[in-house]
Amino acid sequence: MNMQPSGVLAPPAPRNLTEMKLPIVMMRDILLKTVFRKNTDTASEIAAALCLPIQVTQELIDMAREQKLLEATGTLNANSGNEMGYQLTDAGKARAMDALSQSEYFGAMPVPLEVYRDQVERQSIRNIQVTREQLVGAMGHLVLPDSLLDHLGPAVSAGRSILMYGPPGNGKSSISNGIRDALGDRVFVPRAIEYSGQVITVYDPIVHNAVEMEQDDPTSLRRAKRFDSRYVCCERPTVITGGELSLKMLDLVYNPTARTYQAPLQLKSTGGIFIVDDLGRQEEPPQALINRWIVPLEESKDILGLQSGEKFEVPFDTLVIFSTNFHPNEIFDQAALRRIFFKIKIDGPKQEDYLKIFAMVARKKGMPLDEAALVHLLKVKYPTINNIYANYQPVFLIDQMIAICEFEGIPYQMSPELIDRAWANMFVKDEKIVK
Repeated sequence: MNMQPSGVLAPPAPRNLTEMKLPIVMMRDILLKTVFRKNTDTASEIAAALCLPIQVTQELIDMAREQKLLEATGTLNANSGNEMGYQLTDAGKARAMDALSQSEYFGAMPVPLEVYRDQVERQSIRNIQVTREQLVGAMGHLVLPDSLLDHLGPAVSAGRSILMYGPPGNGKSSISNGIRDALGDRVFVPRAIEYSGQVITVYDPIVHNAVEMEQDDPTSLRRAKRFDSRYVCCERPTVITGGELSLKMLDLVYNPTARTYQAPLQLKSTGGIFIVDDLGRQEEPPQALINRWIVPLEESKDILGLQSGEKFEVPFDTLVIFSTNFHPNEIFDQAALRRIFFKIKIDGPKQEDYLKIFAMVARKKGMPLDEAALVHLLKVKYPTINNIYANYQPVFLIDQMIAICEFEGIPYQMSPELIDRAWANMFVKDEKIVK
């Protein structure tokens, strides 16, 4: 087993067809479909397309040749190191077409679910220990009280569910992203997995950020640095959903045309973070969403269903972060709250921290500070909203003043008058509109 630079044990490359642990007919058909669709004609090209070592690919080719589905062309391919060329026989083309009518999947050979489970354990989110320094480093752009980090640190290291709640505009989403950045290492994501003869695609370039790694020579028999290239080395994934999240999005997605499945969001986030932002804004009630997560959160496994109705278990190895502007007691019963391991309130800043944020934002945006304007803001404007500060307000006010300065054609500056004009856009006056 190799240890990659990520610090995670890499999946070992299979050495023969037996180690693949896939149905032999399925492997043969994927070989035929890939040769048919990609028009590959040498063992090294086919190996690269199937994401398999050359020796395993050659075994598959030899088997297809014995069955008269593949034949040598009798010519050496000068562009591929004088390798022998191969092509489908008429029987091979017929079999490829028949196999494509059953499933359009071709290319990277899938990883059996049972084999994938082992890799999930090797790179589990629960194996990570995040230090205070890592958290501070990832959230250095945020002004957070030490007491908040005291709660966040153990929650992240435990790899268990977290509920962050509190008034809007105080950085719950930014903190979630900071947690993701603090993780820092890498995992191996399968391009596709196989269960009961069905292919489920997992790797998704929209969700998974692939990391460039030294490429292996598929024709080399040396395996010292090899890992199973059916996997993609990625940063730990982060899936972020908001008001659009529905229970249906947590099920397998079946493509009736290709006759393949796509992994649901929580399976794509395996080894990483699943952020449910704005909980309470979805069509389904929060209680229903939490009920869907109860078994995964407690037992580290999820239940998915095929089109046939067959149910099966997949690993659930994800740090779930729920974020809401509602008080937890308003949207959950006590049984649901018990199942969320950490509950952390994110309050607005105290005046001292608010001023730090204001000064930091002003410096970053090139806005000079003005004492009279700040005194006006704190002594005149904030008392009108009971001195309730929020983290988003400095950015909002400074951006407003910048827009005004640019419109008026004057240098960036702040004054009591500009504070008033910016403040007027931060809140909507409560009044009746006459229609």
